Amino acid sequence: MRRLIVLVAILIIMLAVISAFSNYLPQISNFLPGVTTPQFTNEKVKIVTEESVVIDAVKKVGPSVVTIVEERTVQSLRQFEFGPFSIFGVPGGEEQQSVNIGSGFIVTKDGLIVTNKHVVSDREVKYQIITSNDKKYQVQKIYRDPLNDVALIKIEPSENPGNTLKTVEIGDSSRLQVGQFVIAIGTALGEFKNTVTTGVISGLGRGITAGDEFAGYVERLDNVIQTSAAINPGNSGGPLLNSSAQVIGVNTAVASGGQNIGFALPINVIKDSIKNFNETGQFNRPFLGVEYKMISRDLALLNEVPEGALVQNVVTDSSADKAEIKSGDIITKIDGKKVQAGGNELAKIISEKKVGDTMSITIWRDGKTLEFKVTLQTAPNS
Repeated sequence: MRRLIVLVAILIIMLAVISAFSNYLPQISNFLPGVTTPQFTNEKVKIVTEESVVIDAVKKVGPSVVTIVEERTVQSLRQFEFGPFSIFGVPGGEEQQSVNIGSGFIVTKDGLIVTNKHVVSDREVKYQIITSNDKKYQVQKIYRDPLNDVALIKIEPSENPGNTLKTVEIGDSSRLQVGQFVIAIGTALGEFKNTVTTGVISGLGRGITAGDEFAGYVERLDNVIQTSAAINPGNSGGPLLNSSAQVIGVNTAVASGGQNIGFALPINVIKDSIKNFNETGQFNRPFLGVEYKMISRDLALLNEVPEGALVQNVVTDSSADKAEIKSGDIITKIDGKKVQAGGNELAKIISEKKVGDTMSITIWRDGKTLEFKVTLQTAPNS
């Protein structure tokens, strides 16, 4: 009992000393410049967790994410009754069929939407946009970037009077780091609108092939973002966000045969495209006019050819065609700099040039080294 009384007394004395000492802390700090005292206010402190970051980002960006619908005319089937039996498969009239095929996000209030070029590659069909609040808009125009898997879709906001289009905030993909937390939003599997997944940036500067080989559309993309955030068919064209709810990438592809391996185009590529488009009304890009495949050093040694870009096809009336570059040529140097797989690749070199620039191109053809002067033309808008 005595021990308890002693402990209580000591505790009371300690509290009294602490209370008295705290009253003198500001005065003490005046005499000790190197000592700072904590400042206590009545302001509310918000505890930030991964969960709250995702919730806030989805609330902010979700209304800007749209679903892209393909409207296709198909042949309907008529059913005939014959006694107790039914005969199916007799061709009838034509009917409209709508299929959700991808995602996009709104970048301007006057109706400019970013998506992937491969999502809207079919020129024989009509497209429709459905916003997160189920408002429908007919696509007025599609502008496809000839050098990147990017397309800008234009809709008319007046189609739904009173419905305000909410735009996203664009971030900076040049400052990304491996391990950084990211959020992906899109219409997963063409069915589940505004599906949210999270992950990290797994790699930077990757090279992939995007598109659909069976549909006849594939494209080599360099310098893309690899992420562990789940990206499914239908997510293509949707935004990849950082923890500040800024768009830092455009979800583009998922690795076949792999789990939690998705890819996104860096948003800075899209920023350049939008700026280019706003200034010229089109994608005013330098264009060499070749389809190619990069030959790595190992592959070059194996086949006893030089490292570089193997020309597989030359576009008629392009800069390359006018310079008489041919299929089977290997582009080894441009302006004296080596063309190398995984580093100084052909697409990267061309993207750094301007329309009208003249380049010196070194070609390897049938064991001979040739030099060509090529003036870059404007890429055809597709």
